[in-house]
Amino acid sequence: MSTSQNAAKQVAGEAAAALVEDGMRVGLGTGSTTAFALKALGRRIKEEGLSIVGTPTSFAAEQLARAVGIPLATLDDLETLDIALDGADEVAPTLDLIKGRGAAHTREKIVASLAKRFVALADPSKLVTQLGTKSPVPVEVVPMAATPVMRALERLGATPQLRMGQQKDGPVISDQGLWIVDAHFEAIANPDSLNHQIHAIPGVLDHGLFIRLATDVLIGSPDGSVQHMQRA
Repeated sequence: MSTSQNAAKQVAGEAAAALVEDGMRVGLGTGSTTAFALKALGRRIKEEGLSIVGTPTSFAAEQLARAVGIPLATLDDLETLDIALDGADEVAPTLDLIKGRGAAHTREKIVASLAKRFVALADPSKLVTQLGTKSPVPVEVVPMAATPVMRALERLGATPQLRMGQQKDGPVISDQGLWIVDAHFEAIANPDSLNHQIHAIPGVLDHGLFIRLATDVLIGSPDGSVQHMQRA
């Protein structure tokens, strides 16, 4: 990651943390950009006495939240969330997203769907004119169904690839104990239709298309400015 990209992510993360108000129930996303937001929230708790409770979307987010002092609660305890903060791998002009590079998209989607306001954070490299042009769609699958799911994705026009682990033998394992298939599309003409088609494949738990979920997108820039996009 370049220094300028890292700086842009930090700007977006800190801008997102500034949207959080006292007493809020906050969805805590996963990934390098959201990590800046969590660290900024931790500083606000220590320096400003900010009182919030967070719900993490992954083991990694939970560990970071605990390390920076964010009090946590589960969805057993919270019926709704006031705001959720999370990163994105692609952002379309409609504010539809592709997420899941960190293999946490299933939990991220659950948390986002329960939030009154879902804020996606990104650097300018994540902006695309059409979803699927840069990033694959991650699909979380039951291991025994991996090959049938990949065949079904091929029929939908994708080139599927089982995501393999690094520094370990075998596939990436999600927090649910499932596998991740990355479905590469040249471009996605109808994200809403593809969303339903992938969901309908037996053996699929969820996927990384986030359709009509983001209410806001914050795009940080290395110069310190933030582009704030909102759903019409």
